[in-house]
Amino acid sequence: MTFLRTKHRTTRPATAGLRTAALVALPVLALAVGCGGDDGGSSTKKDDAIADVPRTPSAGATKDAGGPSAPPAAKSAFYDAQMKYVQCMRAKGGYKDFPDPTLSGYLDWDKVNEIGSQPGRNEGIKGGRNGACVTELRAAMAAEPERDEQKAYESMLAHAKCMRDNGVSRFTNPTMSGGNAQPGGDPNPASPVIDSNSSTYKKAREACRSKLLDGLDGMQ
Repeated sequence: MTFLRTKHRTTRPATAGLRTAALVALPVLALAVGCGGDDGGSSTKKDDAIADVPRTPSAGATKDAGGPSAPPAAKSAFYDAQMKYVQCMRAKGGYKDFPDPTLSGYLDWDKVNEIGSQPGRNEGIKGGRNGACVTELRAAMAAEPERDEQKAYESMLAHAKCMRDNGVSRFTNPTMSGGNAQPGGDPNPASPVIDSNSSTYKKAREACRSKLLDGLDGMQ
């Protein structure tokens, strides 16, 4: 399923389905894992993934010349902060294979979740081992562009329907709470009933990927 607040946004998984939430105890973050029949699971939600991160953002970041180039101008500050976080995760966080962010600045949650689902590699997948990169993570969250919550809700609603249409029958719809879109997914995240490792779930995720707006893949 990618790759957790300073700003309340709807934003895995702690396993192959680390998602929703953007996916965990930092030490303080955890990625939710799905489990159940051949009925795919929810992804770790980003809000869940970053809920316990200290709220005071740290200073901004600088872009590494060796990283991906040409991020969209409107999101360059976010991209730079995210890239600094990625570099920290590789150098100090214990994940030398942590993936580059996309050009829009969002983490590639499919790759992050794949790494975190490997034996012994879930702890620290958000914020680095022993919280080595928590400061950089907070800076990236603080730099994330504001999202249109109504559009986010509509996108996640279309995605949830697509997931059900593709065999993940228990995948729930998102909701709106206080003007903020809350991701759908597994009906019982605390005790998952959807198996995010099943072939049905994986096929549905692939088929429905285009339904989610940029950056929402780490939410549901």
